[in-house]
Amino acid sequence: MYYPTYKIIVFGDKGVGKSSLMEGYTTHLSDSTLNIGVDFCLKTLIVDDKKVKLQVWVFRVGERFRFLLSTYVKAAKGGIFMYDITNYSSLAHIDDWLALIKKEIDKLFPIIVVGNKGDLSEEREVSAEEGINIAKSRDLDAFIECSCKTGENVEEVFKTLTRLMLQRWGIILN
Repeated sequence: MYYPTYKIIVFGDKGVGKSSLMEGYTTHLSDSTLNIGVDFCLKTLIVDDKKVKLQVWVFRVGERFRFLLSTYVKAAKGGIFMYDITNYSSLAHIDDWLALIKKEIDKLFPIIVVGNKGDLSEEREVSAEEGINIAKSRDLDAFIECSCKTGENVEEVFKTLTRLMLQRWGIILN
């Protein structure tokens, strides 16, 4: 038996690793040859003895199709804003991305900030402290750094967001 399926969105600038996050951790179901800029995949996981199914919608296009994001936010219960720790401008655009989705979401909608490419720490342009401060100053719910290449903290990204969704959307964990 599954608890409710939760739709989540993954968004951020082109090249930050959104597709890598999806491909390394989920079962990919979408047809990438479609030019709509969104991939869809499924992930089942167990968080604190609760079995949960996630629909992961990865918004994978740049500026040209950014306006479509609000369409895919509908019915979503959580979001992941991803940036590249080796590219400061990918974090600097957070307000642009948040402006697009905040008008479509409920106040219960958790958003976590994920700094990717932790395996390239020698090329870092954004410190973890800066990422944490950005998340706090935007009143977002969590901050995690990961490496989609090595898998470090990738599962924790999904578990953290899932815990937040379970708490906010009616299934309280012990």
